[in-house]
Amino acid sequence: MIDVRGLGHGYGHGPWLLRAIDFSASRGEAVAILGPNGRGKTTLLKAIMGFLRPREGRARVDGPLGYVPQISQAAFPFKVFDMVMMGRARHVHTLGAPKAKDAVICRAALEKLKIAEFADRPFDSLSGGERQLVLVARALASECEGLVLDEPTSALDFRNQSQILSVMRQLGADDGLTVLFTTHFPQHALHVADKVLLLYGGNDYLYGPSQEVLSEANLSRLYDMPVRRLDYEHAGTRHGTVVPVYAA
Repeated sequence: MIDVRGLGHGYGHGPWLLRAIDFSASRGEAVAILGPNGRGKTTLLKAIMGFLRPREGRARVDGPLGYVPQISQAAFPFKVFDMVMMGRARHVHTLGAPKAKDAVICRAALEKLKIAEFADRPFDSLSGGERQLVLVARALASECEGLVLDEPTSALDFRNQSQILSVMRQLGADDGLTVLFTTHFPQHALHVADKVLLLYGGNDYLYGPSQEVLSEANLSRLYDMPVRRLDYEHAGTRHGTVVPVYAA
């Protein structure tokens, strides 16, 4: 679905931000991208989405992608249904108007995420978690085969983080969408991702199964501070989380 080979990019005449990056994400697979600020996570997403042309290499996408940006406010007081209808843009002819079929698809996307009751509410009146669900619904309304999410849980409380992560898992594991997301939370990658890409800078990176790549040693090097990975059992299922080790 998504195949990145030899991708490299840097801005202006500055140093390479990314270089010789190779990784892929198959249908139904979730891939998390982690790294400190300034290591090129969002730049990589932009190259994959076609928003920028990398200096070298390529990003090949087999099928339409839906993009979910970080939470933002709408420029105008759009209703939630109108925000989701924007996802139909690629299916509406230039100067054309949405048809009954487009409305049916938008309502189905809202119902899938259990937010149909928000349809007539102003987008900016919603909480951060609710707005993020609306942006996911907008992407689904585009009839995409993959979702690209830029820090989808940023600025959300625990409950809303859990809700967004559960939706991401469902869309990948149950609905067969490719899910590619950036995050500052290694524990979210453990919870959702099948594979992980750690960006150390330039051509220094690691890519592989999340349970293997998200080790204490790899994460401590990534964030230049000690971290501990804790595994535990809940309701008969093994889970994992990652915590920083703060100086005394």
